[in-house]
Amino acid sequence: MPYRTPLVAANWKMHKTRTETSSFLDAFLPVAGERLDGVELVVCPPFTSLDVAVERCSGTSVRVAAQNMHFEHRGAFTGEVSGAMLADQAVDGVILGHSERRQLFGESDQALARKVPAALAAGLTPILCVGETLSEREGDETVQTLRRQLEADLVEVATEDLTEVVIAYEPVWAIGTGRNATVDQASEAIEFIRSLVTGRDAEAAAGMRVLYGGSVTRDNATELLAADAIDGALVGGASLDPEGFAAIAAAAIA
Repeated sequence: MPYRTPLVAANWKMHKTRTETSSFLDAFLPVAGERLDGVELVVCPPFTSLDVAVERCSGTSVRVAAQNMHFEHRGAFTGEVSGAMLADQAVDGVILGHSERRQLFGESDQALARKVPAALAAGLTPILCVGETLSEREGDETVQTLRRQLEADLVEVATEDLTEVVIAYEPVWAIGTGRNATVDQASEAIEFIRSLVTGRDAEAAAGMRVLYGGSVTRDNATELLAADAIDGALVGGASLDPEGFAAIAAAAIA
């Protein structure tokens, strides 16, 4: 089995102005350079702070990703940005299909089926989020939900490009609720996700990184990230504090 470098990403959602982004990175980057070798670090600011983050992270090991993008290269899509626009700002990746986008803004698997290959074509690393709601978990529909999302969202991705996609398993019922999937629950879901990719290509599945996202904190990160199945974390609220995010990232280092 190939070694998969752990990845820990900070999803700031609608937080941090340009000044706050710069202040965070002033505090975080020295720590990242001194103590966080061996883990791939990604910060995902709002669109207005992407250029600040790219400039501050230039020459460091920390990468920058956006939180969303449109699947078209250009067009009459008010309020949207394209993969080409993100690449033009030297952004490295993009979160796609976060549960908040799916639930609050009606993002569909049909749209994601176009967004993922569009991100790859723009040279961006897609961090594709999948996961079940509480009703689906309680209705024993987790497997069906993950299968539906993964098969639809990756349908247009060429087999040779699958390892360029990062999957984030985020049980919707554990996001921002203070609840958290157990290590066994997270590992079981992530192993199933990998098995679905194995159905297309075993080598790609072995190389693809699958993260956990769902109320990850510095208190539970060590236990979660010690699991063999989990290749890192997509961190929400706990990533807003540079010291807390650094502690979570440190937990991912073997």
